[in-house]
Amino acid sequence: MPATTLDPRTALVLVDLQKGILALPTAHPSAEILARGARLAAAFRERGLPVVLVRVAGAAPGRSDAPLRGGQPPADFADLAPELDRQDGDIVITKHTWGAFHATDLDLQLRRRGVTQIVLGGIATGAGVGSTARAAHEHGYHVTVATDAVTDPDPEIHRVTVERVFPRLAETDTTENILKLLAS
Repeated sequence: MPATTLDPRTALVLVDLQKGILALPTAHPSAEILARGARLAAAFRERGLPVVLVRVAGAAPGRSDAPLRGGQPPADFADLAPELDRQDGDIVITKHTWGAFHATDLDLQLRRRGVTQIVLGGIATGAGVGSTARAAHEHGYHVTVATDAVTDPDPEIHRVTVERVFPRLAETDTTENILKLLAS
């Protein structure tokens, strides 16, 4: 469903647009995802709206069937992409699980600023972005997902999440249409 409106206090939340994640293979070119995220961030800052840059450093300790990636991540793995043009007023959240709300102060940071809606972008659609969207919905935020500003390593997980999961908990639209709503 196309996005219908943006609340006056909407925040942009960009998930895991960091050097280590951007270097991984994805269903859509990560450079395009990053460029759209950077456009959204610049537009939100221009309007004085909060920009949240989320990065992952570590992982939850539970067991799973999926194999762990081997080896030590590079030293700059969690460094945010410079294209995001991080500003002093941006909120930076470091998470250790898929979702940006669990065991972080993201909800507190948003509530302090009177935020009632979030626009989401980033990597990975079925993990970090999806978990953050679910938690935002459960916390009572209106959620909008920029569907062309998200991707996943697995094209099928991306497709199912965008087509079947996000419409149940969010409005979805393109970066361009979200930017038009932001300007109106």
